[in-house]
Formats: sequence, C-alpha cells, structure tokens
Amino acid sequence: MIKHFTSSVFIFSLVGGVWSLGLIEHPRLRRWMIPGGHAEPGESQVDAALREVEEETGRRVRLVRPPGPAVPPAFPRTVLTMPWWITEQPVPPDGHCGERHVHVDHQYVAFVTDPDEVVREPEHPFRWTEREELDGLAMFADTRLLAAGLFAVVPMLSAGDLDPVSVLTSLAGGGQS
Repeated sequence: MIKHFTSSVFIFSLVGGVWSLGLIEHPRLRRWMIPGGHAEPGESQVDAALREVEEETGRRVRLVRPPGPAVPPAFPRTVLTMPWWITEQPVPPDGHCGERHVHVDHQYVAFVTDPDEVVREPEHPFRWTEREELDGLAMFADTRLLAAGLFAVVPMLSAGDLDPVSVLTSLAGGGQS
C-alpha cells in the first residue's frame, strides 16, 4: 500500500467571545474540513502543517503542544511540536497519487489570536464554526468527533492551564458531558 505523510490542523479562536473552529470547504470533496495536506520534500510535519494552514486559510497559527513527555531544557537538538494524533486514512486517487493510497496524517491543534487577521488570499472558502454547529455540517465523522473533544478542552489550553489528566479524560470522552 502506498502511504503519504500529511499534516492537518484543528484551528481555534475566540470569535465574538465564543470559541470557534476554523474549517475550509474542500473543493473536490465538498465537505467542511480542517486545513491540511501533503508534506512536501524537505518539510517536517510541523512545516507542512503551518504551510497548509496559511495557504488554505490565509492565516498564521500557533501550534499547541499536547500533554506528553518533554525533553530536558539542555537537549541539544531542535524539538518539533508533537501532533495530537497520528492517524491512517485510506483515500481515493488524488492530485498526488493516481491510485488508492493511505494518508498518514499528523493532526495538530493551534490557536489564532485575531480571527479576522488574514496574511494572504486563502485558497479555499473558510468559516469559523461553533461547537453547536458541528452536527449540522457536511464533514467527516472522525473530524467531528475529535473537534467535539477539543472544544471541551480549548479554554483550558488557551489559558495555559494544561492539566494533562483533565485534557486526556475529556478527549477520551469525545467532548461528551
């Protein structure tokens, strides 16, 4: 099976005082999705995530490190932001591969400070979506499930109040309260 490395990003911002998720409308799949795409030669997954967000949404983001192990402060190498999840998704032929293949997707979480600030023309239609709107949108079930879980912890992440047990417990519940 052919496998391609991809990165995607759950982007959050306070929009009118309400936490919202940034989604793009995929032109071929006609679904609302989180921005992302293939890593290009010479790119890390982090580089691909940041590039894809800027290309597809016109915005720059700050990635959020998930709960997990840290390296010592004197570690002599560059440490990249870890993804929150790495998943495999079978996909049909696309512009990168003429046959069925698998995307090994590194999924990140990020924040935008100013939801209206656009640094370049976005490649796709973009919208901010509140938690209550997720169920009514044409989107993939796995994205909806992860987004619901993240909505439950976004205020904690934004405040820098990263209690790993609370975050992981909330995510394991899929955002159900």
